[in-house]
Formats: sequence, structure tokens, C-alpha cells
Amino acid sequence: MEGTDTGEWFYHQRLADGLYLIRERYFESGNRANMWLLRGSDRDLVVDTGLGLGSLPEYLRRHGLLSGHRPLLAVATHVHFDHAGGLRHFQGGQVAVHRAEAEALARGDQLEAVSWLSPRELRRPPPGAGPGWTARGYRVQAVRAGRLLEHGDLLELGDTQQLRVLHTPGHSRGSVCLHEARRGLLFTGDTLYQGALIDWLPHSDVGHYRRSCRHLLELLDQGQVHTVLPGHFDPFGPDTMRSLASDYLARAGLCHRITASAIGCLANVALRGRHLTR
Repeated sequence: MEGTDTGEWFYHQRLADGLYLIRERYFESGNRANMWLLRGSDRDLVVDTGLGLGSLPEYLRRHGLLSGHRPLLAVATHVHFDHAGGLRHFQGGQVAVHRAEAEALARGDQLEAVSWLSPRELRRPPPGAGPGWTARGYRVQAVRAGRLLEHGDLLELGDTQQLRVLHTPGHSRGSVCLHEARRGLLFTGDTLYQGALIDWLPHSDVGHYRRSCRHLLELLDQGQVHTVLPGHFDPFGPDTMRSLASDYLARAGLCHRITASAIGCLANVALRGRHLTR
């Protein structure tokens, strides 16, 4: 998928009609988030925006992936740095996040954004980086969202194509999934992906995570999910989705909650040490 190194910060792959996966070429980390473009007849939708070290909308326009006449909406599945850092490149009216995290994004809250970038994760400096730029100094810029999402909201793309917002707190308090019923697509952000699910960050909650997994399993039981488009790593199908959600429910008992709480305290101290001492 990555192909020849063209020097561009992003690269993309067409997965289906109107559906594209975009990644950051020079960010080599388990934190490298997937970005998705879903093109509609009346509106285009970007799901998650990466670090913001390069301009995602400029890249999409340069490669002819955005129409000049269709409105564009950028949704962050949550406001962590690897998903919401690029919102700054979109106009405010084009940005949507869940209401629970909108104020944190608007004030540039680095603790809620979990901003933590290491120079080891970058193969080269970002576009336009000056001589004093450092990965350790990376911050998510404040953005005021033009649309505040709630559970059950519909994102209309035209020609009966719509996505339903599912509030799935646990990884973060404002985490959302987006469900496109027509093709059975489910964008899961960091709620489900093929890796260690993280429930020990500031504003993570194991109990909420368990409920979110149960709700997603109900959606799966109804036969409404055919392809899962996660926030990290590769897409997967219903069987893997069931395994990931069921495995989390099986292990996230009392001992796990205690461990997650303890790790969360350490993570909070580390983040405060990085951002409040500057």
C-alpha cells in the first residue's frame, strides 16, 4: 500500500467505491492512526485526522480525492492527539466531535488529548518544521468544533447514504463509532482494533468500555456490521470484531479495573510532568 516514497507526508489506498484509507508515512508507531475518507454525493466525510504535522485536506485535494463543490466534514472519533491533531487544518464549521470532549478540544487541553510524541517515532521532521522544532514540544492546537455530536445523530452524505453516531465511551469519555448501515461499515476509532485496547488513560473508564463493547456486540448480532474500519492497524470482519469485544469483556473484571486505575494514575503523572512543566 505504501509504495514508493514520494516525499509526501501521507499516503492512501482505495478500499472500495468512495472509501479511502490514509496514513502518515513518516510516523512509525503503534500510535499511528488510520484516517478515512468516505465520499458521498452531497458531502464528503473524513474520519480522524492524524497528528496535524501535515495538512490532510491539502493532500486530499492535490490527489483529486475531494470535490470542490461538495461540503466536507471532519469527525474525530475522540480528541487524542493521534486522531484529532489534524483538525486544525479544517475550518471550524467542518469539524465535529462528541459533546463530552468538545470543550477540552476548544481549550487545547493536552492532558485530555494525551499529547505524547517521541522523536524515535518520526523518520523525518514534518513539513515546514523550523530549526527549533522538536517532537517533545508537539501540542494539539485548540479547535472549536462547529458540530457537537450526540449518540444517535445522523451524518448525511446524500443518496440515502448516512452514518449513525454511536457514543462508545471507555477508551475516552467522548469516543464515538460511526455506523453506515447500507454497506455495513463501522468506523470504531480506538474502541476496537487488533491490538491491546487501552483503558488506563485520563478519562478512560473500564465500566463504560464494557458497556460500549456490549452495545457493539448487539449491533453485530443484528447482522448490521460487515467491515470494521478501526483507528489503528488493518480493517477486519465480524468474526474478529466479536472476538475482540468478547475477549475484552471476559478479562475486564475487578482485578483489571484496579490495574487500569493504577496505570492511569501513573499516566496522568507522566502527562502532567511533560505538559505542566513547560
